Amino acid sequence: MENTPIAPNGRAAHSASPQALAELNQKLDVLAAQIHYLTEQARAAEQARQMRDELLDILMPILSDALRLASEHLAEVQADVQLPDLFRLLKRLARNRQNFERLLDLLESLLELGDVLTPIGSQAFAKLSDGLSEIEQRGYLVFLRGGLRVLDTIVTSFGEEDIKQLGDNIVLILQTIKQMTQPEVMNFLRRTIVTVEEQASEPLDISYRALLSQLRDPNVRRGLAVILRTLGKIGAEQQAARNP
Repeated sequence: MENTPIAPNGRAAHSASPQALAELNQKLDVLAAQIHYLTEQARAAEQARQMRDELLDILMPILSDALRLASEHLAEVQADVQLPDLFRLLKRLARNRQNFERLLDLLESLLELGDVLTPIGSQAFAKLSDGLSEIEQRGYLVFLRGGLRVLDTIVTSFGEEDIKQLGDNIVLILQTIKQMTQPEVMNFLRRTIVTVEEQASEPLDISYRALLSQLRDPNVRRGLAVILRTLGKIGAEQQAARNP
């Protein structure tokens, strides 16, 4: 006859309880998760080690070349630069670290300002270009070039004495120009020029008979009277100028 195990409480333990099995399964799951985590960590460490090895394989030739070039260049300036000079330069750079930081801050501010002003400058340049194009289309530049040529001709045509006399009489010249630019004077000059141009295109009879015939015209006599009176005024002013 088969012996049946006796539990401490006196009852037979035929099988484990469901709660104990659940706890065992939970512990196995935790153990499996930890093993998976450790495996991933080991794999990541191995990949990092391989990456370091590859990086060293790449950097070592570069560092060797850099050290070789540095040695060659330092050998060239060894007679002029000594090790204490380098230390003194490094200490001076360290003392002026704040100045370099302020300089870099200023440079960054200028770069930011340049980024802000670049669009504005582009717009201003475009407007300036459009304005110059419109001025050229309207003929201002042609007029300006012609004015500069006229000014050059005036400057080269007058000497120092002429300029001095011009300065002495500038008030009289301006007053004369002011009087000539009065509306009635300008209208009179315009009408006179138009009349002269019209009459110059017609055939002229300069015989004495034709001239005497024109003297019978009241308008001709009135014009001659105005001219003679004007000539008399001019003669009187010249006489008064000669005999002050």
